[in-house]
Amino acid sequence: MRYSEALGCTSTDLQSASLHPRMDVAPSFTTRWAVTPADIAAAQRLRFQVFAGEMGARLPSGPNRLAGHDIDEFDAHCLHLLVVSKADASANEVVATCRVLMPEGARRVGRLYSEDEFDLSPLQDLLPGAVEMGRVCVAPAWRNGLLILALWRELGQLMTRAGLNTLIGCSSVGVAGGRDLAAQLWRDLQTPYLVEPARRVRPWHPLPLQVGEGMAVVKVPPLMKGYLRCGCRLLGPPALDTSFNTADFPIMLRLCDLPSRYGRRVLAT
Repeated sequence: MRYSEALGCTSTDLQSASLHPRMDVAPSFTTRWAVTPADIAAAQRLRFQVFAGEMGARLPSGPNRLAGHDIDEFDAHCLHLLVVSKADASANEVVATCRVLMPEGARRVGRLYSEDEFDLSPLQDLLPGAVEMGRVCVAPAWRNGLLILALWRELGQLMTRAGLNTLIGCSSVGVAGGRDLAAQLWRDLQTPYLVEPARRVRPWHPLPLQVGEGMAVVKVPPLMKGYLRCGCRLLGPPALDTSFNTADFPIMLRLCDLPSRYGRRVLAT
C-alpha cells in the first residue's frame, strides 16, 4: 500500500499540499507536510506534550497506544502539517502541527471529528466539500502571529489547489483552571463573530455559560485571535471536552471571506 493510500487521501492530495519545505515564511522555522510515519509520530509527540503535559488532557491508553504520543482513529486518514525549527536542522524539531481531514478522508473514516462534539446538520450542504482542521498545537515559545499565518498560508494553498472553499474545526481554550474564561470569551466574541442563525451548530455537551460577576473583557488566546483575524466565524457556543480539559469553540472559514490584507498573504503561491 502506498503511503498516500495509508493516509486515506489521494496522491493528488499530497501533491497539492506542497510537500517540499517552505523556506520563505520566516527566518526561524519552515513548514512542510508529513510524508513518513516518523513525521506523523513527531507531530503526535508534540500533541501529547501540549495536550497532556500542559493542558492536563486524559488521553486514551492501552496496549496499542504508543506512550508519549497522542493518537486516535482519525490520524490515519489525515494530512499532517508540521512547523519545524530551523535552529538545528539535524534535530528536525517540530514546534507546531495541525492535521487536515480532506473530503475523501472524511468519507473513509465515516464522519468528521467535530461531529462527535456538535450537531453539524446546519452545515450539511457544505460538508461534502469542506476541509476539517484539527489537533492544532504550538509549543509555548512559538506562539506568535507569524507562525499562525504560516499555518494559514499552507492550509489556504492546499484548499485552493483542491478547489475547496470551506474549512471547519475548533478553537480550544483550556479549562483546567476554571471555566469562567471560556464562558467570558463566548460572551465577548459572539456578537462580532457569530455566523448567521441558519448556520449555527449545537454542542452535544455544552459548556456552562454562567459568567462570574464583575469579570472584565478577557484576553483572547493567540491561536483564536489568529483565526478570527483571518476571517474565521464562530459557529455556535463552545462544547465542553472533559477528556481534554478544554472548551471547544466551533469555527468556520470560507476563503471568500478572508480579509484582503490576509488573503494576499495566505493565498499567494
